Amino acid sequence: MATHSDGILVSASGVSTPVETNGHAVEKVVKSLPTDFYTEFLSDAAKARKPSPIRALFPLENKPGVISLLAGKPNDAMFPFTSLSFNITSPTDPSQEQSISLSGKDLSAGLQYGPTGGLPRLLKWFIGLQSLSHGRKLGEGWSLTMGSGSQDLIYKAVNALVNPGDTVLVESPVYAGVIPMFQTLHCEQIEVETDVNGVCSHLLRDILENWPVGKPKPKVLYTVPYGCNPTGMTATLERRKEVLQLARQHNFLILEDDPYFYLYFGKAARPLSYFQLELDEPEVGRVIRFDSFSKILSAGMRLGFASGPKPIIDAMDLHTAMANLQASSLIQAITLALVEEWGYNNFFAHTRAVADFYREKRDVFESALNAHLGGLAEWCTPEAGMFFWFKLLLSPNQTLGVDEGDSEDLIRTKAYEGGVLALPGTVFLPNGRKTAFVRASFSLCTEEQVNEALKRLRAVLLKERGEA
Repeated sequence: MATHSDGILVSASGVSTPVETNGHAVEKVVKSLPTDFYTEFLSDAAKARKPSPIRALFPLENKPGVISLLAGKPNDAMFPFTSLSFNITSPTDPSQEQSISLSGKDLSAGLQYGPTGGLPRLLKWFIGLQSLSHGRKLGEGWSLTMGSGSQDLIYKAVNALVNPGDTVLVESPVYAGVIPMFQTLHCEQIEVETDVNGVCSHLLRDILENWPVGKPKPKVLYTVPYGCNPTGMTATLERRKEVLQLARQHNFLILEDDPYFYLYFGKAARPLSYFQLELDEPEVGRVIRFDSFSKILSAGMRLGFASGPKPIIDAMDLHTAMANLQASSLIQAITLALVEEWGYNNFFAHTRAVADFYREKRDVFESALNAHLGGLAEWCTPEAGMFFWFKLLLSPNQTLGVDEGDSEDLIRTKAYEGGVLALPGTVFLPNGRKTAFVRASFSLCTEEQVNEALKRLRAVLLKERGEA
C-alpha cells in the first residue's frame, strides 16, 4: 500500500518506480506515442476545423513592446465591477470561514476574454494537481484544457474522435448523459458488461477477438471507473490493467470519465487511475481523462478539465474556439483564487472531507435499504460516488437467470404515484432493454427522507408482488 497526496490509501501495485543504474536511481523514461499516431483517430469534423484567425494569435499579444490592434476585446474600464469577495469554509475547520477577494489584474482576467484552454495560472495549478494525483508530468506527450464542466469536454472529445455511423465501445450500464452523444452521431454502441469489479475485460476481449472481418474496430471505449454512475462500481486494479492491455492490442483509446475520483470512501486501497496506470505500458497516450469540480466545489460553476494526448486536446480546443470560445473567465478566476489560497494540501483536506460526507450518506442509505428492502432487492455496496444500483425482486418466486422483470413501469408510474421518484435501470442501457434494476441517489436526502422514500417503495413493491 501507499498513501496518495490526498491521504487516501492507494494500491502500490503498478506504480512506476525509478530504475536502478549502477546503484543509483534514475527517473524512468516515459515514451509517448507520436503525433501522427492520432491522425487515424481524429474525426472528419476535427480534421476539417481550422484555427481561429483571431484566437490563434492571442499568444502574440504577450510579447513585450507589441501594441495589439488584434482582438475586439471590450475595454474593461467600462465593466462596472471593481472587486468581488466571497467567503468559504475552512477545509481543516468547517466552523471557520475564510474571506477571498478578487481585484486588480486577477479580476480583470476574470472579466475579459481569455485563452481557449484556460487561464495560464489555473492551467499550471491543474497540471500540478495531475502530477500529485496521478503521477503525470509534462513532457510525456499530454496537455490539459478546461471546459464548461466535464460534460462539455466529453462531448468535444467524442466529436473529435467519432464519425457519424462509427462503432463505439461503452461500458454497460453506462452514464445516461453520453448515450445521446453517440445516438445523434448514429453510432453503433457495443455494450461491454460491467460487474462489481468494473468492465468485464474477458467479455471485452471476446468482443474484440471475434470482431467481424472487414468491419473497422472501435476507436474508443467510454468508462466511469470510480463510483460509476449508475452502478456505483469502482473498477479493480486488475481489470484496469487488462483493459489497458486490450487498448494497446486492439488500438483503441480510453475515455476515462472520472467525476468521482475524489469521492472515494472504500475500505480497500483506491485503485490507480487509467491515466496513471498507462505509465507502466510500453508507451503512454491512449487515455483521455476527464475531471470535474462539480462534486467537490460547485456543480453550478460548470468547470471541468481534460488531460490527454496533445493532438486530441488541441482538436478539442479548436472545437471550443468555434463553439463557445472558452470556459467562463470569471469562474476560472474565482476557482484560481480559491485553490491558490488553499494550496494542494488544503485542497486534499477538503476532498477528504467531501469523501467522508458521502461515506456517511452511503451508510445511511444502505441501512435504510436493509430495513425496508431486505429480501426484496439485491445490491452491492458502492465504494465511491453517490449512487446505489439495486435489483428489485419483482416476483416472490423469481428464478436466477430467468426473466427477472422490468422496473420501468413500477418506478416511473407506481412508485411516483406512491410518492417516491427514482430512475429505472433501462435508461442506462444504450439498447433500452428491460431490467429490474433501479438507480437511486443518496447525495441530498436526509436520513428521515431516505427511510420514508424506501418505506414507500417497499409498499409499492409488495403490492406488485401480490403480498400487500
